[in-house]
Amino acid sequence: MFPLYLEKLTPNDLKERSEALYELFVECRICPNECKARRSEGATGKCHSTDEVIISSVGPHFGEEPPLVGSFGSGTIFFTNCNLSCKFCQNYDISQLGRGEKVSIEDLAGAMLKLQQRGCHNINFVTPTHFTAQIVEALIIAVEKGLEIPIVYNCGGYESVETLKLLKDIIDIYMPDIKYSIDENAIKYSGIKNYWEIVTNAVKEMHRQVGDLKISKRGIAQRGLLIRHLVLPNDVAGSKKVFDFVADEISTDSYINIMDQYRPAYNAYKYEKLNRRITASEYKEVVDYASNKGLRRGFEEY
Repeated sequence: MFPLYLEKLTPNDLKERSEALYELFVECRICPNECKARRSEGATGKCHSTDEVIISSVGPHFGEEPPLVGSFGSGTIFFTNCNLSCKFCQNYDISQLGRGEKVSIEDLAGAMLKLQQRGCHNINFVTPTHFTAQIVEALIIAVEKGLEIPIVYNCGGYESVETLKLLKDIIDIYMPDIKYSIDENAIKYSGIKNYWEIVTNAVKEMHRQVGDLKISKRGIAQRGLLIRHLVLPNDVAGSKKVFDFVADEISTDSYINIMDQYRPAYNAYKYEKLNRRITASEYKEVVDYASNKGLRRGFEEY
């Protein structure tokens, strides 16, 4: 199976998509924050970024979900900064404090090709939302030079459907977090409005484009939707409503990683409900609920 960008799109198609994304970038509305910052003129948006791409690291990653990792790793490119402001972010030095180095579009394309040369099974863009236009511009260069592995869009779920539609047939594997079903908590702990409506619409669009996750006979993800949900203490995430949505409005064949690794990081210690790890019983309760909804892929398989 070829990546979608080779199977469905011509180089001219990719160029048109890149131009359309840059149109959204002029007064930035790439993401639902719609802060309208003139980032190409040096202003920083709510994501604390201008138009200059900043990367914190590039390399094979073996800590992702098994279908992404395979034998040779997921080819991760970690982008610096984020369109969310999570008080408990475990990568806060990258997402909130801005650790990273500026790279050119040509360097970004070169990083993709080097990951492919190292045998990685995919190119995994981590926190890509605020640099979507630049990513597609770099992809054009990489494709011209022989890139031919799937693209993973690894995001926080706070995505614009307008932007996602421009990524149709470019992204092979969408990997959104669904962080909350409770808007008040999304505002309090991540600084974002209308999260539930926005993330549900975004996930529906992602699934419309790529469907349920397809995995090869060798166990490698090829195309589809892979959802992540981090269980938070004191049900801050509203997990059961998340699983209701996935099972009832997306698919019971959805691949969903129900994550138990929450720990108080960054500014979490300032919030009583976040200032501890989750308990085994909290995790079991939400996993049992997901199972009872008919969900199984991603947390019962491994």
